[in-house]
Amino acid sequence: MTVTIKRQDEVSMKICNRCILPETFPGIRFDENGVCNYCIRFESKGVRLDQEKYKYKIKFLSLLEELEDSRPERSYDVLMAYSGGKDSTYTLKLFRETYQLRVLALSFDNGFLSETAIENIRRVTDHLGVDHISFKAPWNLLKKIFLSAGKKELYSKKTLERASTICTSCIGLVKSVCLKTAVEQAVPLLGFGWSPGQAPLQSSIMHNNPAMVRMTQKAILGPLQNVAGEEVKAYFLNERHYALQERFPTNVHPMAFEYYEEENILGEIKKLGWTEPRDTDSNSSNCLLNAYANEVHLKRYGFHPYVWEIANMVREGVMDREEGYKKIYQEQRPELVNIAKEKLK
Repeated sequence: MTVTIKRQDEVSMKICNRCILPETFPGIRFDENGVCNYCIRFESKGVRLDQEKYKYKIKFLSLLEELEDSRPERSYDVLMAYSGGKDSTYTLKLFRETYQLRVLALSFDNGFLSETAIENIRRVTDHLGVDHISFKAPWNLLKKIFLSAGKKELYSKKTLERASTICTSCIGLVKSVCLKTAVEQAVPLLGFGWSPGQAPLQSSIMHNNPAMVRMTQKAILGPLQNVAGEEVKAYFLNERHYALQERFPTNVHPMAFEYYEEENILGEIKKLGWTEPRDTDSNSSNCLLNAYANEVHLKRYGFHPYVWEIANMVREGVMDREEGYKKIYQEQRPELVNIAKEKLK
């Protein structure tokens, strides 16, 4: 029998009996057992994830060996996009302690960082002995972007299956600023703290191709220019950067191939002085804008913007279904949404 739930608007809907995708998710179908086509497709591949993850870990170790000869010529091995959240903190720990890399951490302050997250960033970078850059764009520019993203769609619907319009705008800026800095500083690796559900294993080690970068940045830059003006171009690569193609880094998100278990991660990062924020929603451990972004997306499309990520984690066995269900479908505190609404007035 297909499980039904009651959303906050009291509309009953089906969700997959195996993962947690709802009937409102694009392209979903259910079989007679209430299992969605995404789960069926995953199972039909017959992939041994442990073996595949091991292959990518070996690939990463081989990459580090290749970079060893040029190590004396550079200041940093990896530039880490560091939000101060749970997953990026654990990733920073992996880079620094497990792989013994010289890390430059870059935090993008979107105007909605939890005070606890700001303290976590300070404590963790100090504990790990990591150099840190805090980058903040002007509030009037960020406000224009977030207000527009809250009122209308800026990107393709395919993009919005995996993140809200607001988060896509913010992450687009984060990724671009980090890539631009890595190119300018000649840092060979660009690190991200994506969870196993956010990005596929196949993308966990991927060199930045200049032609692809042009295309993906254009997809973000164009809509942002339309709502925020020409000044937003300063956060994206220009021709000077594309002329330095030999400096384009390789993206790495190691949690795709490392052991992932949330309780273990929390235990490890607390040893670094990290504390859990009490003012963020169930799908963020650093951002006060996230609850509002989720609400906008849910009302606009009828499904939670984190449901694809969490469903993947349930499907791959790195999170149990009950925990995933709670993250997506539990009642959220309305005051978290109001924090962002008040600030964006």
